[in-house]
Amino acid sequence: MKKFRKVLDGLTTSSPGGTIGTPSCGSAAGTPTAAPTPKEIDVQETLISENFQLCKTVRHGFPYQPTALAFDPVQKILAIGSRSGGVRILGRPGVDCYCQHESGAAVLQLQFLINEGALVTACADDTLHLWNLRQRRPAVLHSLKFNRERITFCHLPFQSKWLYVGTERGNTHIVNIESFILSGYVIMWNKAIELSTKTHPGPVVHLSDSPKDEGKLLVGFESGTIVQWDLRAKKADFRIYYDEAIHSVSWHHEGKTFMCSHSDGSLTLWNLRNTSKPFQVTFPHGKIQKDGRKESCKPILKVEYKTSRSSEPFVIFSGGLSYDKAGRRPTLTIMHGKAITVLEMDHPIVEFMVLCETPYNNEVQDPYAVVVLLEKDLIVVDLTQSNFPVFENPYPMDVHESPVTCTAYFADCPPDIIPILYSIGAKHKKTGYSQKEWPVSGGSWTLGSHTYPEIIITGHADGSVKFWDASAFTLQMLYKLKTSKVFEKPKAGEGRAAELVEEDPFAVQMVSWCPQSRIFCVVGISAHIILYRFSKYDANTQIVSLEVRLQCDSEDIITPSENENNPCFAEPGSHSPQPHHQHPLSPGSRTPEGAKDSIPCLKVKDRVVRVPPGYQSELVIQLLWVDGEPPQQITSLDINSAYGLLAFGNLNGLAVVDYLQKTVLLCISTLDLYGATDPYQRLTRSPRRNRQSTSEFCMRGLSNFYSDSKKRIRTSYQSLTELTDNQQSTDMDRSKSPTSDHVNGHCTSPTSQPCSAGKPRIPMGPEGPRLTRRGPGRPPFRKAQSAACMEISLPVSHTEGHASRRAMLQQLHGVTMYSHDEHHTTTTPYCWTERESRENSFSRSRSSSVSSIDRDTKEAVTTLQFGESYGRKNDVLPGPCLWVGTSLGVVLLIPMSIPIDHEERMEDSVTVGPSGAVQMLKGSVLRFAFLDCSGALIQGPYEVWRDQNAPEDSDRPRRRKLVHFSPSSSQDACGEGHLTVVCSERQAKVFLMPSQSCLFVHNITESSFVLRADVVSVCNSVCLACFCANGHVMMLSLPSLRPLMDVNYLPLTDMRIARTFYFTNGGQALYLSSPTEIQRITYTQEMCDNLQEMLGELFTPIETPEAQNRGFLKGFFGGNTQTFDREELFGEAAAGKASRSLAQHIPGQGGVEGMKVAAGGAVGELARARIALDERGQRLGELEERTALMMTSAETFSKHAHELMLKCKDKKWYQF
Repeated sequence: MKKFRKVLDGLTTSSPGGTIGTPSCGSAAGTPTAAPTPKEIDVQETLISENFQLCKTVRHGFPYQPTALAFDPVQKILAIGSRSGGVRILGRPGVDCYCQHESGAAVLQLQFLINEGALVTACADDTLHLWNLRQRRPAVLHSLKFNRERITFCHLPFQSKWLYVGTERGNTHIVNIESFILSGYVIMWNKAIELSTKTHPGPVVHLSDSPKDEGKLLVGFESGTIVQWDLRAKKADFRIYYDEAIHSVSWHHEGKTFMCSHSDGSLTLWNLRNTSKPFQVTFPHGKIQKDGRKESCKPILKVEYKTSRSSEPFVIFSGGLSYDKAGRRPTLTIMHGKAITVLEMDHPIVEFMVLCETPYNNEVQDPYAVVVLLEKDLIVVDLTQSNFPVFENPYPMDVHESPVTCTAYFADCPPDIIPILYSIGAKHKKTGYSQKEWPVSGGSWTLGSHTYPEIIITGHADGSVKFWDASAFTLQMLYKLKTSKVFEKPKAGEGRAAELVEEDPFAVQMVSWCPQSRIFCVVGISAHIILYRFSKYDANTQIVSLEVRLQCDSEDIITPSENENNPCFAEPGSHSPQPHHQHPLSPGSRTPEGAKDSIPCLKVKDRVVRVPPGYQSELVIQLLWVDGEPPQQITSLDINSAYGLLAFGNLNGLAVVDYLQKTVLLCISTLDLYGATDPYQRLTRSPRRNRQSTSEFCMRGLSNFYSDSKKRIRTSYQSLTELTDNQQSTDMDRSKSPTSDHVNGHCTSPTSQPCSAGKPRIPMGPEGPRLTRRGPGRPPFRKAQSAACMEISLPVSHTEGHASRRAMLQQLHGVTMYSHDEHHTTTTPYCWTERESRENSFSRSRSSSVSSIDRDTKEAVTTLQFGESYGRKNDVLPGPCLWVGTSLGVVLLIPMSIPIDHEERMEDSVTVGPSGAVQMLKGSVLRFAFLDCSGALIQGPYEVWRDQNAPEDSDRPRRRKLVHFSPSSSQDACGEGHLTVVCSERQAKVFLMPSQSCLFVHNITESSFVLRADVVSVCNSVCLACFCANGHVMMLSLPSLRPLMDVNYLPLTDMRIARTFYFTNGGQALYLSSPTEIQRITYTQEMCDNLQEMLGELFTPIETPEAQNRGFLKGFFGGNTQTFDREELFGEAAAGKASRSLAQHIPGQGGVEGMKVAAGGAVGELARARIALDERGQRLGELEERTALMMTSAETFSKHAHELMLKCKDKKWYQF
C-alpha cells in the first residue's frame, strides 16, 4: 500500500509516484500541480499494478458466420465452428466455452473424439488441430499443416485413433490422432478409380467406414464417383459412376445399403449386391410436369438415413426444392415412412446433424432430435413427436434478434431487481416448445463463490431493449421492452421519419438506468427520449409528450467567404433557424405560431393505452424539425431520480427537463452556457451581415438535402447491423483523435464543422481575435452522437485514402460530415495529406490561454452528470449541480435550486443558472466522477423505488423517499469539499471543490485518443479505466492518476467495438466482438486467478456404452469375424513413413501452458501449480475408476466361466 500525501500550500508538493513538472504522456504518475488550498488532502491508495491482469472470460450470443457443427453423443456437448476461426463448445446451461485458432482461418469441419475429451478441427489453411477439452480453457495439443494438398473432408471412426483425411486432389491420407503424424498408408485417386477412366474424379467429399466391416472405406468424389476401398487388400471392392455430382452419403446401419444426395435434387439408394445402378431414385420435391419431365430442383446438400426400432426409418435432408418456387425460405425435410414434413427456416441452413441414442454406426440408430445450424440461429427439433416441435433454447442465441446498437453493464445491482424482472418477463415467453429436456446436456457447472447480481442491457435497431441476467458468467434474458409501442406506426412514405430513417426510426442510441429507483431512459435515433417507470401492476395511462426546439439561430450560418466575427450568441429559448421568425420557447407549446415545419420525427400515441406490468412510459421528449431542418441527434444524457430532473445535449446545446412537473427548465445553446466566463474571446454579432447568403457550401436546395440525407441514413447502421465484417486496417495516421485541433484552416474534429480547403487563418486585428462560427442551418455535421451511437455514413470522396481517414473519424464518434460540395467534382473541401495529418495532430492544451478560435467549429455537449457539488467557489455547502462537458474540452458547472418538501417540489419550479467554465482539457470530455477527500467514490443521490400503481394505503401516504450521499458527510477529519475526476479523450484531471484548484493531471495518450472511460470500484478501491482507439486498456489510480496497467489488448479493427465497450465495477467489462456476440473480459488479477472455478467443465468422466451385438458368448468364442486392426495396417512398421514435405507437425501449447493468459505473475505460478495438481488428481481418479471397472469385469467373467464349467462338467461330447 502506498500513501499519497499532498500539502497544497503553493510551496511544496510530494508524490511518491511522480515529480513536479510539465505534464507528459507516459509519466509514472499524474503530475501534481501546486495550488493554494486551506486543507490537507490525505488519501490512502491501496491499488497497485499487481492487482490488475487483463484476460477474456466468456463469450455470449450466437457464433458469428458459423461454418461447421459436431456433437459428442456420449458427452452430449456441441461444437460450432465459424469463419473467423472461432469454436464455441456448448453443454448444459452454464457450460459455454469459446476457443480461437491463432491463424484466424475458417473452420471447415469438426470431429469429436467421442468420450475422449478431445476435438479435431480442420481449417481453411489446410491445418488440422487437436484440442484438449479436459481442462476448463481448451488448448491445442497438436497441429498438422498440409503443404501440398487442400483438405476437403475428414472422418474419424468411433473408438479409432486413425483419422481419414480427404483432399482436393482426390487422395485420402491417414493421421494418427495420438502423435498427429501422417501414416505412410495413402489411397491415391488414380488407384481408387479404374485405369481406363480418363477424367479426374474431383475432390473427396465423403469418407465413411462400412458398418458391416470397418476394413472397408467408402470414398465419395465430387464428380459422382463412389469407391469402396478394401483397406486390407489395398484395392477397390466396387466403383460406382453416377452422372450427377455427389454432396453427401449416409449408410443404413446394417451396412448393406447407403443413400446419396445429388446436385439435381435427387436421392439415390444403392444396394451393395448390385452397384451397377441405383436401387431407388427419388426427387422428393420434384413434380412431373405436363410434358412428362421432372421439374428441375436445387441440390440436396446433405442427407441423413437413420433407422428406428419402433417406426419406419427417417430420411432427413436439406435443400432439394424446385427452382420455380422462388422466394421460398430454406427448408429441412423429414421423410418418415410415407409422411413428408417440410420445416421452413428463417435463415439459410449451414449444417444439420441428427442426434441418436447410440454412438455405434452398426446398431439401430433411434434418432431423437436434429440440430440445425442456421446462419443466424441454432434450433433443435424433437423427432420423437409427430408434429416435430422445437426445443426451447437455453442459450442466449437471440442477442442479435434485432442488431445491437448500444450496451450497458451493471455489476452492482440491488439483489431484488433480477427476480422481479424475471417474473415480469416470464409472462411474455413463447409457448409451443417440446416438453422434453434440452438434449445438449453435457459438462458440469456450479455457482462459484465470487458471484453477485449483474445485469447487461442491450439496445436494438428495432427500438427494443433487453435486460439480461449476467451473474456468474452466464447470460439469460430477463425482460424485453419495446419502445416503438409508444409511437404511432409511421405510414410508408409519410412524415419526416419515413423520409430520413426508413429502416429503423426507433433504433436505440443510448440508455440510462438507475437500478435503485428503477427509472429507465432510452434515447432514440429520431432525436427522442423516453422515460420509463417500473411497476408490478398494469395500468391505463396517457403518455405525456414534450417537444423541445433545440436549434441555434440561422443568423449564425456563415458562408466561407465571410471574414467578419459572427459568434453564435443565440438568446436562451430563441432557437428557430428562420431569420424572420424568432419564437421564444414555450415548453407547453407543441407548434409555436408562425413556425414552419415545427414537428417531431415521430408521432406519440395521444390516446389512453393499456400498459402491462414492467416498464411503463411516463414521458416522451422529442426535438423538433425547424424549417425543414432535422434535429441534431442527442449526444449525451443523464437522469437523477432524487432531483426529478433529466438533462440532455447535442451539437446545438443543452436542455434540462423536470420530469415530475413535465416542464422544460432550460433550453440553451452551448455558447450561452459560458456567460461572461467564455474561455475564448468572441466579438458581438454584426447586425449588417448579409442574411440571404446562398453559398452552396452551407445552403442547399431541399431536394439535394433530402436525397443526401436518405442516402446517408439508410446506410447509418451498416457496420453494426449488417452481419458482414468490414475489417478496416488501422495505422497511426488513422488513430488520430477525432477532436484534434484545426491547424492551418483544416478541420480534424468530427465535433467541429469542416473548413473550406486551403482556407487561410483569419488574422487577428487590433480589436482582438476574430471568430468564424457556423450555425446549424445546413450543418456539415448532420449527426453528432455519443460513443455508443450508431450513425455511420459512407464517405464520398475523390481519393480513397482521404475517404478512409474521414470514415474513421466519422465512425468513431458517429458524426456525419455533411458538405454539399462533396458530391460534386468541382471542389474537394477535404484535402488530407500526410503532412497535414501530422500537423493536425493535437499537440497543445486547450487552456484559457488560447485567446482565439480561428476555425469554423461547433461545440457539442458530450457528457452530463448530476451530483451534489459546489456551484461556485465561495459556496460553503454543497447543493444539486449539473456538470457539463463539451467537445472542446470545456467543463461547465450549473448549480440548481430544488425545493426539498414533497408538496413544494411538485408545485414550485426548479431554478437553474449556469455559472460558467470550470476547467479545460485536451479533447472531448467523456466522464465525470466525484470522490470525497479520503478517496472514496461518492454515489449520486437517488429516490427509493415506489410503485405508483400500487393500491392506495391510507395509513401510509405516498411520499418520495430520497437517499443522499453528501460530499461533506464523511469528511469530519478531512474538512469540507470533494474531489472531481474529469476524463477527456487525451487527458485526465483531478481537482478540488469548491476552490476548483487542479490537484493532478495526467496525459493519457498523445498518439491516440480515449474511446471509453469509467470510474469503477475494484478491490475495495476506485480507479479510472480507459479504452483507447489504439486498442490499449489502461487503469489509473485515483486521485493521483498513477498508471497501474497499460495493456495492448485489442486492435481497433471494427467501430462496433468502440461503440459498445463498457467498463463496470468488480473488474469486468464487455464489448460486442461481432454483430451477434458479446465478449466479457476482466481486468483484475483476483478474477483471473478464480476464473477456473467460475467456468464450467466440458468433460465429465462417463463410461462408454457397450455395443449391443457384442454379447459375452460371442466375444468369448470369437464370433466377430470382422475385427480390424488399424495399427497393423497404418503403423510405421507396415505402412512406413509419410513424406516430410507433405505435412508439417506443429506441437501445441496445450495443457497448463495454454493458461498463461489467465495466470501470470507470482500468483499465476500458484494458479498453475493448482491447475496441474487438479489435473493430476483428475487423472488419478480416472485411473482408479478404470481399475475398478476392470476388476468388476474380471469378477463377472470369472463368475460366468465358473457357471459354464459347472454346466458342462458332466456332459458327454455328443451332448454339446
